[in-house]
Order: sequence, then structure tokens, then C-alpha cells
Amino acid sequence: MNAINWFEIPAADFDRAVTFYETILGKPIRREIFGGLPNGILPYEQDSGVGGSIVHGDGNTPAMTGPLVYLNTGMELAAVVGRVESAGGQVLLPLTPIGPAGTIAVIRDSEGNRVGLHQPLEN
Repeated sequence: MNAINWFEIPAADFDRAVTFYETILGKPIRREIFGGLPNGILPYEQDSGVGGSIVHGDGNTPAMTGPLVYLNTGMELAAVVGRVESAGGQVLLPLTPIGPAGTIAVIRDSEGNRVGLHQPLEN
């Protein structure tokens, strides 16, 4: 069982945030209304049990503090990090090996959120 089953990344400007994540991840984000709020559903496999979205609305304020969510970049971490600044974000921690768990980086997204990125170790 996964410790996390869903996460939400708050957005001050929904369209800007969705465009930022589509640009850095290189994948489309599905836009929908959920619970009366705009949500950008990040790509995930239905059977994995873990997913997340970009959400805009009351009570969803971007922050540089609090829990740090790591997005899975597959084997494309360097490419994803390479697109962060041109998409309106900032690299806070460059590619950093973490032993047998792979490599991470930490960014500030277009909304001011601190977000982790992870690439597993190649097998």
C-alpha cells in the first residue's frame, strides 16, 4: 500500500501553472473541474494508486514551505530540469545523486512552490 495516494500542487494562476508543468514534463495535463475547483491532472497510471493535480481556488496558496512532493521524471531528469528556467521556474537543488535510490533535483515552480523531481537508478 502506498503511503500517498493523491497530492495537490496549489496554483495562484491556473493556466500559467498548467503550462509550466506541461512544458517541463513534456506531457499534456488534463484540465477538469473537481469539487468546484479547476484541477490539472498530472500524468499517472491508474493502477499505481498514486496521482496528483494542480489546483486553483480558495485555500490553495502556493508555498515554499511544508511537505516536499517529488514528481517521477522517469529517466529524463536532466531534460526536465533543463526546461525549468525557460518555463518560468528556478532550480533550487541541481541534479544530486542519492545512492541506490537514484537522482533528485528540487525546483521552485511558476507559482512559488518548492517541488522535488526524482529519477530512479538505471537498472
